[in-house]
Amino acid sequence: MSGGTLARRSLVGLWDCAAWCIAVALIVGTRYEFYLSVEQWNTVFLYAALACLTQLGVGALLKLYRGRYRLGSFEESPGLLLSMVVVALILIVAFVAIGGLANFPRSIALLAPPFALIFMAAGRWAYRAWRTPKPVNAENTENVLIYGAGDAGYQLLRLIEMDTSSPYRVVGLIDDNPAKRHLNLLGRPVLGGRDDIVRRAQERDVTTVILAISAASKGMIAEVADIVEGSGMKFLLLPPLGQILGGRVKLSDVKEVDITDILGRRQVSTDIGSIADYLTDKRVLVTGAGGSIGSELARQVHKFGPAELILLDRDESALHGVQLSIYGKALLDTPDMVLASIRDKAALRKIFEEHRPQVVFHAAALKHLPMLEQYPDEGWKTNVVGTQNLLELSAEFGVEKFVNISTDKAANPTSVLGRTKRLAEQLTAWFGQHASGTYLSVRFGNVLGSRGSMLHTFRQQIERGGPITVTHPDVTRYFMTIPEASELVIQAGAIGSDGEVLVLDMGEPVRILDVARRLVTHSGQDIEIVFTGLRPNEKLHEDLFSENETGVRSHHPLISHVTVPPLAPETLGRHTPEPRADRARTAQTLPNR
Repeated sequence: MSGGTLARRSLVGLWDCAAWCIAVALIVGTRYEFYLSVEQWNTVFLYAALACLTQLGVGALLKLYRGRYRLGSFEESPGLLLSMVVVALILIVAFVAIGGLANFPRSIALLAPPFALIFMAAGRWAYRAWRTPKPVNAENTENVLIYGAGDAGYQLLRLIEMDTSSPYRVVGLIDDNPAKRHLNLLGRPVLGGRDDIVRRAQERDVTTVILAISAASKGMIAEVADIVEGSGMKFLLLPPLGQILGGRVKLSDVKEVDITDILGRRQVSTDIGSIADYLTDKRVLVTGAGGSIGSELARQVHKFGPAELILLDRDESALHGVQLSIYGKALLDTPDMVLASIRDKAALRKIFEEHRPQVVFHAAALKHLPMLEQYPDEGWKTNVVGTQNLLELSAEFGVEKFVNISTDKAANPTSVLGRTKRLAEQLTAWFGQHASGTYLSVRFGNVLGSRGSMLHTFRQQIERGGPITVTHPDVTRYFMTIPEASELVIQAGAIGSDGEVLVLDMGEPVRILDVARRLVTHSGQDIEIVFTGLRPNEKLHEDLFSENETGVRSHHPLISHVTVPPLAPETLGRHTPEPRADRARTAQTLPNR
């Protein structure tokens, strides 16, 4: 312990002794006007001395003087109160209960302890206020409003006030709860609700609004973002406390609102026990591990402690990236990093013989709809034949769980992408009936932020100054974030049955034009939006279920279970696309099964 720390803790103990003495003197002065006999004064001095010694002893036992609590903090308050109560009871027993001292003014034993507590606390709070750093760069800070006067908003306000390097100066708070209209936090008033943001911001020259509500829905975030950004202000967001390490807010947690904060579905509640049971200490293979879904899936699976995590991809750079993100190094010199194509069954066989996977997550696929319309053979080789290779080897080597990752385009398919993924679902369903393990598929909509997705395209177009290209003003899509999609895949392995397709409740579809407009507004630029027309076999609105499918939510309120007609591998040949010389053909070469 340093000399400064020892001196500070000694001063705290001396202050507590002084607080008891001041409290005793206050009671003697106000109640008796200091007119006491010599015998009474002797008992009063004895009481004060014993109060000091007892306080030091009890405080030491409760570690009030040993650095257990931050001085003047709310955490210290219960310990301080407990020490006063214990000291008061000991003194009451010593001076009053056991016969008492004939000349002792008994009212002191009842009135002095509460005042001693007040003085002890007041000294601590005064020290805390004196030691709290004051902002030194006020002229360089920007005025902000904090939206949310709850716990997260209070934590954020305290951080801003205490951080001398903070770029923000809070001028008030906004909260929709009418009961908080007259609330004042650290000298900052609640100025109104959502409808008052713009007016209050203009009155106080506010340039930034920070949303600090831990349970804010995506709809609420979107509405507030529209109001704030539509008024030319910057909109920042504090993530939910559950996503912040330890639940303690840091100033670095404040971030710019992202489109994924608005469009994605809420996270699926995961049965951790079931997931851990089928992943922990198991050999897990992830195909397409370098892709957006595959890499996030690999990161989440790794947290459950598999015996071996085999990551397979045909892109060596992608494998480099996912290994680096999981292990913090990327030497690509270990057998669990597998460079192979799922089209190559012989190569896959060697992998299955070497690693003997028990769980397979199949994320490898070709996914770009217009490209597959031009080259349907490539979609067939990867999405159908590649899936068949994995299914056959999984059945041969006794895989316990096989989870095929599908797409909403497989429901009522019209494109090569949709039809090849539908065939993959049907093949998986057939193996679910004939193989010893559990074989199922997971179907979800567009994944926000995945490689080559709409968001990447729009952002690059904005960086280039536009225009943004949208196929149709009314086109809609279902959206999920990458973590949401990956968690659904893992959850499927825990609750899905043989041959099923699990479909997440994706909420309401989102208009692509609205996404483009929001990104333009967020950029602050004047970007033109151009409509290019739907591409061949592209739907205006996607479906989550085919015409003859009825979802049943038997295990989870947000996950539907549907069945698809199984397709035997030996009959697959009749669904092969007919060869053509023209490579720019459409999906009509694939029968709509």
